[in-house]
Amino acid sequence: MTTIDVNSLLLQMRRISAQTEMPAVRGVGEAAPVEKGTFGNLLKQSIEGVSQTQAKAAEMSNAFERGDPGIDLAQVMIQGQKADLSFRAMNEVRNKMVDAYKEIMNMSI
Repeated sequence: MTTIDVNSLLLQMRRISAQTEMPAVRGVGEAAPVEKGTFGNLLKQSIEGVSQTQAKAAEMSNAFERGDPGIDLAQVMIQGQKADLSFRAMNEVRNKMVDAYKEIMNMSI
């Protein structure tokens, strides 16, 4: 069993967040109005991404079981592993968030 590098995962989430916060350039000196992303939106997008990955894995697995042409076992297994890894990463992030919440709640003011 492999361990998930939580720091690397958080760094990737920060990069994605930074990319969504950069304004799109319209012309010289003009920037399009951009709504700043919140942590909640980023978390929601991440969860939706995991859900889509799992749905795609299930769809490919069902297609392989039906014997659809163009779907081979290697593709099905890779997609299944992607879904498993993304779900485990999401659980690790959730666990870190719960730990941080508990630590904050135990702080004295």
